[in-house]
Amino acid sequence: MKYDVKDLKLAADGKLRVEWAAEEMPVLAQIQESFRREKPLKGIKIAACLHVTTETANLAITLKEGGANVSLCASNPLSTQDYAAAYLVKAHSISVFAIKGEDTKTYYNHIDSVLNVAPHITMDDGADLVSTLHKDRTELIKNIIGGTEETTTGVIRLRSMAERGVLRYPIIAVNDAETKHFFDNRYGTGQSTVDGILRATNRLIAGTNFVVCGYGWCGKGLAKRVRGMGANVIVTEVDPLKALEAVMDGFRVMSMDEAGKVGDFFCTVTGNIGVIRREHFTKMKNGAIICNAGHFNVEIDLDGLSSISKRKRKVRDYVEEYTLKDGKKINVLAEGRLVNLSSAEGHPSSVMDMSFANQALCVEYLVKNARKMEKKVYDVPEKMDKMVAKMKLGALGIRIDELTQKQKEYLISWEMGT
Repeated sequence: MKYDVKDLKLAADGKLRVEWAAEEMPVLAQIQESFRREKPLKGIKIAACLHVTTETANLAITLKEGGANVSLCASNPLSTQDYAAAYLVKAHSISVFAIKGEDTKTYYNHIDSVLNVAPHITMDDGADLVSTLHKDRTELIKNIIGGTEETTTGVIRLRSMAERGVLRYPIIAVNDAETKHFFDNRYGTGQSTVDGILRATNRLIAGTNFVVCGYGWCGKGLAKRVRGMGANVIVTEVDPLKALEAVMDGFRVMSMDEAGKVGDFFCTVTGNIGVIRREHFTKMKNGAIICNAGHFNVEIDLDGLSSISKRKRKVRDYVEEYTLKDGKKINVLAEGRLVNLSSAEGHPSSVMDMSFANQALCVEYLVKNARKMEKKVYDVPEKMDKMVAKMKLGALGIRIDELTQKQKEYLISWEMGT
């Protein structure tokens, strides 16, 4: 077994932390038990490029229990929890290639390492694995039956590939499952982003102007969390419908040019490039704090910031202070990478329970159905999505009503009126 992790001695700590996460992942536990009995993934090789966290460790263990040969690398250079990586290698003989803080060259070498297994299925978080396959490792595509994608940024990239006719195998957009973006994106990103900002800065949020760049599901979650902590929340958007929704939700909405002048905290959650740019930095207050909760570090124009700065220094773990040529200081958290996974521990395990339940079930679905699927991006089957929600409710001890036969007939009828 090949692997590249920081230190296998961290495995004991990893065991405790993975078990702690598993306590809040009852849906995935049920799937793991079913996989252990039925082995639906027997003989399947999986290459996974995901955030290597304790929650992901429970997913990897579930897939292996199902009979799969799993190889795992990080989907972000700063998101790996080294103890989780060590535990998977030492206790479960799962090939992991991930080290927190790895440089870009190592990051892509690790992607190549998981692809070297000649996978049948890919699991991606941001589409770097799929992109690498389609650009540099095309000889492996003949072996692949399908894949899954975990995050908004990756789905955007993959849908673009499908529209251009270059996507060469079917992929299920796990990110777009309602049990994913309703909860993982909104509550998971909302809470974990605040956690990352607080761990990095130890600054008070109450009473500050907090600028949320983007009002998708992640932005909504973040805006609500920081408002609950007493911040004056400002939303920036390019989509008129989302901007109007933010207004109706009680937030101030303005352009980034306007927000740049008044913001104390800025957090990008858009999945796009160059959201905060050079012209915005020049308008910011001295001491402004900038971070990113979108997948890649391209949302903040760090090159532009560097070009107008005379000095950069690290003032705290995960805080870099840029001194502009006019003497003003701007602080960037976690090198502009995912602040919730870089300076904190990512989403709470209870929401990842649903996301990773979807991941596991989608892999099983691909094994059974991929040969009949086209080379495009698919939604998670609605029946599966609702099954995960029902399982989560059951694990929480909550019962809901069911439609009566008469109600079912009424919903499909046209004869009955007022």
